[in-house]
Amino acid sequence: MTSNCRRPEHTAPPDLFYNEVEARKYSQNSRMIEIQTQMSERAVELLNLPEGQPCFLLDVGCGSGLSGDFLSEEGHYWVGVDISTAMLDVALDREVEGDLLVGDMGHGMPFRPGTFDGCISISALQWLCNADKRSHSPPKRLYTFFSTLYSSLSRGSRAIFQLYPENSEQLELITTQAMRAGFGGGMVVDYPNSSKAKKFFLCLFAGVTGSLPKGLGTETSDRAVSNQVQYSGQRCRFKGMKGKSAKKGRDWILEKKERRRRQGREVRADTKYTARQRKPNF
Repeated sequence: MTSNCRRPEHTAPPDLFYNEVEARKYSQNSRMIEIQTQMSERAVELLNLPEGQPCFLLDVGCGSGLSGDFLSEEGHYWVGVDISTAMLDVALDREVEGDLLVGDMGHGMPFRPGTFDGCISISALQWLCNADKRSHSPPKRLYTFFSTLYSSLSRGSRAIFQLYPENSEQLELITTQAMRAGFGGGMVVDYPNSSKAKKFFLCLFAGVTGSLPKGLGTETSDRAVSNQVQYSGQRCRFKGMKGKSAKKGRDWILEKKERRRRQGREVRADTKYTARQRKPNF
């Protein structure tokens, strides 16, 4: 995991940390530009978009538009969302081709259902795990973001997040809220044995769960460290239900009722009789 020292999200809220001075680095620092471009290229590769077909993509935490530049080079159309007006001003000065929107990820994505063919995000998601105000609840803000993002994506599309997790608990928090919102998928780790080249990509599937892509550097890590963390290939809590159908068990029924409550439907309260097997009538 990433070291705790000098983490930007521990320094200040993102709209304050990414001020004019910090934003200028993303248009002047060649090393920073190179790294951002490489991670954007990898994220688009993990999106697994149709070849030769322009797509409409969302760039969350687009910053100065470096990721968007790569999307434009690949022939795609895109919309960028960022909380920092200083970073967006740099993007405007650079005359990026995508549309730009000021917005807080934790407030949700304000787009119509099925708008985008995919989503990428570079080095932004971990900011939602930090509470900058008393009213901020990281789990709630993550769920709000993921649930609205899920709605804005077309079914069968993917969302790829490159992130710098602080620890395993933070990864668990992020993936739990993503799965609650309806996503499938898991974590792809590139070069897991390298302290410098190691990169985490959260690969989420909207509607249709596919096979999780392999991380780079697998030839050196197959016997040492797994480079994939699968979060939704199967519902492990049903493994111990001998002789019972998963769709008739108590866990499945409770989950279904909770899902309908989140959709605003009227659902009966849970009791000790919920999912209880009734005796057959003679």
